[in-house]
Amino acid sequence: MSQLSSAIVAGVGPVRGLGAALASCFAEKGLHVFIVGRSEDKLEKVAQHIEQRGGSATPVVADITVDEDVRRLFEMVRSRGDAIDIAAYNVDSNIPAPFLETDTKTFAVLWRQNCLGAFLFAKQTIGIMQAQQHGTLFFTGATASLRARPPFTAFASAKAALRALAQGLAREFSPQGIHVVHTIIDGVIAGDRARSQFPEYVKAKGEEGLLQPDAIAQTYWTIHQQHPSTWTHELDLRPFKEPF
Repeated sequence: MSQLSSAIVAGVGPVRGLGAALASCFAEKGLHVFIVGRSEDKLEKVAQHIEQRGGSATPVVADITVDEDVRRLFEMVRSRGDAIDIAAYNVDSNIPAPFLETDTKTFAVLWRQNCLGAFLFAKQTIGIMQAQQHGTLFFTGATASLRARPPFTAFASAKAALRALAQGLAREFSPQGIHVVHTIIDGVIAGDRARSQFPEYVKAKGEEGLLQPDAIAQTYWTIHQQHPSTWTHELDLRPFKEPF
């Protein structure tokens, strides 16, 4: 390659999580990875994990729902001068609440984190990929992207909006060489977040009933490598034991 290549992963939390798994996978494939999140401590641990395995990463503390933070992030990305092969919007926020107990602030927070941030991230990403005439842009969705069930109605409305955004971008920018992908994570990811927030549920599911972060990341990489004549826009991922 005449030009070095990078990836950007927004929504990186603990080392045992999907964001970190995506970043580690892309780094192992030779890409420099910008890892983005709100916790400096978690980002530093993920960066160390990547570097210990021979990869290269730049941690960026940013709130991806804030326009100024997103602009600052992409100024850093552009200053490196790499091509951006992959960008993944992996931000996920879920606040369960029955509808009549959902206040305006909660509804707005969910929309900002699950959709508005994706809009800001995509606008900057596509500007770079459009000039390159190539690149893969991933959006991580959820079961709620397709169906709303209480007490997650507000979350589902935000995830459905994210799905619509991804569809529109795919239809507009695929002809320009930008591969836009929406993934539906239909199940529970075997990461620190699930183990800490609902350990009994995780225990009941068992390891075979959980999505493994590294396996999801490998799927993302496989899709990134698809030939343009057979691009996937949307796919669902679930454990083989998960009913649907």
